[in-house]
Amino acid sequence: MRRIISMTFGGLTPSYYLRQLFFGSLFAALILGFAANSTAGLTGKPGLLLMAVVSTLLYPYSRFVYESVVGFIMGNNVFFVNALFMLSVKVFTMALCWSFAIFIAPAGLAYLYWHHSRSVSQ
Repeated sequence: MRRIISMTFGGLTPSYYLRQLFFGSLFAALILGFAANSTAGLTGKPGLLLMAVVSTLLYPYSRFVYESVVGFIMGNNVFFVNALFMLSVKVFTMALCWSFAIFIAPAGLAYLYWHHSRSVSQ
């Protein structure tokens, strides 16, 4: 069991995981901050807190899937676009990856397990 966990959840480099965890934490802080400022506060929203924690922890794997798919489709092409447009697209895709991390991350975890189990057997 320990081997499976290390080949899936430990499959990303620590620097990549921590960088993506930082950005995922920003989304969680934003959502929880808005919820805390509402009339009821966070007291009646344990599901929101749980969703924020799970999405934040799975966000690096979700982002890994997104970047892998985009890298496969785009290849080594370079596009010159407006920086403000590119930044807004990046924030939008980050928000989507964070929001749907619970659905996207299992694909990344399965790929990391397959990739690391294949490299160990060779």
